[in-house]
Amino acid sequence: MSGHSIRRRPQADESLLPATLHPLLRRLYSTRGLASPADLELGLDRLIPVRQLGGIDAAVDLLCQHFTARSRVLIVGDFDADGATSTALVVRQLARLGFAQVDFLVPNRFEYGYGLTPEIVRLAATRQPALIVTVDNGIASHAGVLEAKGLGIEVLVTDHHLPAATLPEAAAIVNPNSPGDEFPSKALAGVGVAFYLMAALTREMQIRGLHPQPPPVADLLDLVALGTVADLVPLDRNNRVLVQQGLRRIRAGRCVPGIRMLLETAGRSMASAVASDLGYQVGPRLNAAGRLDDMTVGIQCLLADDLETARLLAGRLTQLNHDRRELELQMQQEAMLAVADMRDDASLPLGLCLFDETWHQGVVGLVASRVKERVHRPVIALARGDQRFLKGSARSVSGVHIRDVLDAIANRHPGLIEKFGGHAMAAGLTLPAERLDDFRAAFDAEVSRWMTRDDATGVMHSDGDLAAGDLTLDVAHLLRESGPWGQAFPEPLFDGEFTVRTTRVLGERHLRMDVQREGGAVCEAIAFRHFDHDDAPQVAAGNRIEIAYRLDVNRYNGTERLQLVVEHLRVLV
Repeated sequence: MSGHSIRRRPQADESLLPATLHPLLRRLYSTRGLASPADLELGLDRLIPVRQLGGIDAAVDLLCQHFTARSRVLIVGDFDADGATSTALVVRQLARLGFAQVDFLVPNRFEYGYGLTPEIVRLAATRQPALIVTVDNGIASHAGVLEAKGLGIEVLVTDHHLPAATLPEAAAIVNPNSPGDEFPSKALAGVGVAFYLMAALTREMQIRGLHPQPPPVADLLDLVALGTVADLVPLDRNNRVLVQQGLRRIRAGRCVPGIRMLLETAGRSMASAVASDLGYQVGPRLNAAGRLDDMTVGIQCLLADDLETARLLAGRLTQLNHDRRELELQMQQEAMLAVADMRDDASLPLGLCLFDETWHQGVVGLVASRVKERVHRPVIALARGDQRFLKGSARSVSGVHIRDVLDAIANRHPGLIEKFGGHAMAAGLTLPAERLDDFRAAFDAEVSRWMTRDDATGVMHSDGDLAAGDLTLDVAHLLRESGPWGQAFPEPLFDGEFTVRTTRVLGERHLRMDVQREGGAVCEAIAFRHFDHDDAPQVAAGNRIEIAYRLDVNRYNGTERLQLVVEHLRVLV
């Protein structure tokens, strides 16, 4: 298992960016592909036009028909934060547009699995909908759509996941990743697709005279921002617009009570909220419901219209998130012990597949992600689904498209995978329990076609050294406010050498230090989860260390201090 190495981003041409920008921002933006003043503009007028999204006209027409017929419409969502925000957005906007009967249903992952399965359709049918609208799922639900058709229920699929070779026989499909769809941004999250559909519907209902003054769906961009950041989709220009506009509404206090209360329970200020607050604080609390319990409570939190109800539900989600963290830590430690045993016995597989009978299937994705960060190769973590099947989550590394890996295994070894789906970097799968050893061998062999052992080294991309004069609270504020940062538009990461002045252990897991650059002031630094690993470097006062770090603002008891958040640490002397 190799440690991380730091690779500095190559310099880029800054000349076309405004000279009025802070020099540090010119440097950071240029290395992230921004090359003109227009690239900095994140107003709603910069969104890709709604009508460019394929299938949207047919979907809008279908919804208008059901509005006129006063049909019962049922939203079926996924059990993660993207699915929850998508569900809340569509339920809220359809209700605001005057749809007569709107309800939602989210599958319990432990009973029904993922997507619009025939079982969930039969459960949905007890509510007698005329139309099912899927959000953040459905593109692979061929059997579920056929079941609905057989029951006389129309299905509108909205999704962003990669489709299989064929599409389900739905009445309409909206998915930027559908074959032949020329929508310029393939990175929309499920909630982004839902937003585009609701925007098109809102406009069309006004044109048709179905609603003279429809409420703008832009009012719900706070939900779009949360779902987009939490789902870790690339923040291309279009997604950065959606996230930035959603954050503006949150900071202005114009967000749903659920988001307000989730930020409050996390100790985050609504007025200064940034994308990382959504990604690291709000998103995990919402996801905890789907991982350990039922995402219904998460959706109810986002649908609550009064602060007291939202506060109660946010408190429940926070407790679930605490339970999730405890379970995840235990499973992660067990997983790393299994990895250590493999290293003792033989070389670690390039495609690493881990299973434990005691693991919780709602948390295996987090475990796979943590282990991947340590071993720098694709990892699948599996838990027992039932007596016949194992259910797992895969997390990949740059250069290995994990869904394509699973597709290749399914084609080469029919029957080895029961079902799968996902993206380049993450996927879910179900496989027969008795075929686990066969799958492990096939997974390692297929990953070996994509990468070599020399590739299995962690690389951190740094924005280089930061002058001692820029290690200030003002610069930390500047960077927080200059995002949104996220996937494919990474938060600035710097590297440099420091002398350790003091050290302290926080909560048994975290290392807190006072560090100093040569000729600079002493700065507070913290390495979260430093002691989670047996091979964590020992640090003492007087050590010279190399760190990769982010600048952050530490707020405590009404005061603010500069804080360096350490992502990589190596003791030099």
